[in-house]
Amino acid sequence: MLSQLPALKSGLLLGFVFSLVLMSMMQSSAAEIITEEQARLDRLPEEQRAKAMRMIEFNARMDEKYFGWAENLNGKTEYDNRIIETEYSHYDLKVTHGLVVEKIGRMQSSGRKTNPGRGDSALIWGRFYAIDVHPKTPLVGMLHATIVYQFFEDGSMGVGGFFGVMPGTKVEKDLAGLAKVTEDHFAENGQSDQLEMYRKFLCKGTEETREEFRRRPACVGASFYGPPVFRGDIEKSYIFVEEFFEKFVDAYMKTIVERADDPFTDEDIAAQDTMRRRWLIDQVFSDPFASKIVPWNAWAFQNMPPVLKF
Repeated sequence: MLSQLPALKSGLLLGFVFSLVLMSMMQSSAAEIITEEQARLDRLPEEQRAKAMRMIEFNARMDEKYFGWAENLNGKTEYDNRIIETEYSHYDLKVTHGLVVEKIGRMQSSGRKTNPGRGDSALIWGRFYAIDVHPKTPLVGMLHATIVYQFFEDGSMGVGGFFGVMPGTKVEKDLAGLAKVTEDHFAENGQSDQLEMYRKFLCKGTEETREEFRRRPACVGASFYGPPVFRGDIEKSYIFVEEFFEKFVDAYMKTIVERADDPFTDEDIAAQDTMRRRWLIDQVFSDPFASKIVPWNAWAFQNMPPVLKF
């Protein structure tokens, strides 16, 4: 054993050096992302720049809020951060695991240019933000919550988002509570007549999705990958989606707290396993964003379940 110590020390030293190099590269990449994004923000008219800054500040607050929530539930927490770049976007990823919130992952994508099939106008600045949560308990499904805001050279803007829970075992009381959060938000903003359309986008997807491989969300949230809620007013539509993001994710996180210690059965675990497999199938074969635009090593790291059983 003593004769192996020099080699062991050498291996540990190399590993330590590699970690420092990797950390330095990540810090360098992060700095480059900030510099590039600032240059893009500087190109926006002052009014649009203020709107973009609102989303940047919102994303930072959501990070602090929901990772903080996970820390409170899980106890001591370690994070895994990655940066992945393509010609279209910078992907800033953050993931942690635990005993109650088995996995929570964040994707923050800063746009570099318009993605294929996403319009003809050149992108100046864009931000996609997603939170995915996989509770340990099979009594609460996984959460997929996203929001996107974009500004183009022709002066146009775009907004979108997705708020869905993919259940294994369906706890009807919890799902009804999330449905009420959705319905109340639409009603409070005078948009109840549009809820059916955005629920359809959530449950069935759009013409770009492949139904046979589609995820199976409970129809309690909404998808805003369609017309803006307020036609002709993208800023107001963005605010609608932003406010809904926080209401819906808050209500979802509370279900984890309420169900964390509830007993469950082998059938519940089997239902969770089926749901998690379905999510992988959706990302590979159905979701046009994951299957055609985002590199697999970005979405797989950020939103895949912590365990997959086949």
